[in-house]
Amino acid sequence: MNIIHVIILAIIEGLTEFLPVSSTGHMIIASSAMGIASNDFIKLFTIAIQLGAILSVVVLYYKRFFQSFNFYLKLLVAFIPAAVFGVLLSDRIDALLESALTVGITLFIGGIILLFVDKWFNNPDAKEDKDVSYPTALKIGLFQCIAMIPGVSRSAATIVGGMTQKLSRKAAAEFSFFLAVPTMFAATAKKLLDFYKAGHVFTGEEIKFMIVGNVIAFIVALLAIRTFITFLEKKGFRLFGWYRIIVGAIIIGLYLTGHNLEVI
Repeated sequence: MNIIHVIILAIIEGLTEFLPVSSTGHMIIASSAMGIASNDFIKLFTIAIQLGAILSVVVLYYKRFFQSFNFYLKLLVAFIPAAVFGVLLSDRIDALLESALTVGITLFIGGIILLFVDKWFNNPDAKEDKDVSYPTALKIGLFQCIAMIPGVSRSAATIVGGMTQKLSRKAAAEFSFFLAVPTMFAATAKKLLDFYKAGHVFTGEEIKFMIVGNVIAFIVALLAIRTFITFLEKKGFRLFGWYRIIVGAIIIGLYLTGHNLEVI
């Protein structure tokens, strides 16, 4: 990995973290395309720079994080399923993170689902995020667990999960953003702990990569969030569905025709 790789991956992360297209899936494919060798630092990096993007939520919605103690309790309830499954399935998740074919399949299937989401969950009396109850938060948290499969998209899973509970598209998206904060803090902390337990110590270059990656992901995500919310309210998920289908089909097609897309 070099600094150009870092910048490209950080831009991809910032653009895709909050879109229902799978930021992790896109970084896996980009890493493969650029020939970046897989190692413990690369695995940590692809998780840790998501933290930079997630911090943009705290900046843009800082008032919401001071509204009430119940806000944090609801995020905790929604976070618990991912925490439990993340610990239990850590090794399997790491194995899937190296499979470009998995990303292609899940992008394709998820795209088909997104084509129909707006019709399936067209709620004329949609609730706003202040109406999220503890049971609703838990159900959204269970949907988030599906996104542990690369290519599913944490954003897509949690937004759709919110819409199944009669939240408006905007409310579901914003709760998804809020839930990303504890989720990615925890994921980054675990990866850091695993990194040090394996006997690794950051080199000066790796520290530079982490700082640059997080700063760029943060700035790009700041610009992306508002645009996504506006687009989602007006247009819904259909365009994202077709995008996922096309990208997924290309990945599957390349794999089946013998192209090496696996992370090295």
